Amino acid sequence: MAASKSKGTYLSARYRRIASSRGRLRAVVALEHSILTAVWHMLANGEIYHDPGADHYTRIEPDRARTKAIRQLESLGYEVVITRTNVA
Repeated sequence: MAASKSKGTYLSARYRRIASSRGRLRAVVALEHSILTAVWHMLANGEIYHDPGADHYTRIEPDRARTKAIRQLESLGYEVVITRTNVA
């Protein structure tokens, strides 16, 4: 439960992502599984845990994150117009 309450970590993002669709109890069990898998890899391979970060899912699927944000704004009654800016 402590991992789900932490801020800015991969595990907290994973918990929130699963809890929103499947419920809190299933999200806790999925989080336990993720932790056990990470511990197994650390012990088996002698690796150090590297937290991918809370923005892990956004970095992997930016199109999905953009679409979700647009849908949320439209559900609040905003009209969304997307323009691409040239970032140097």
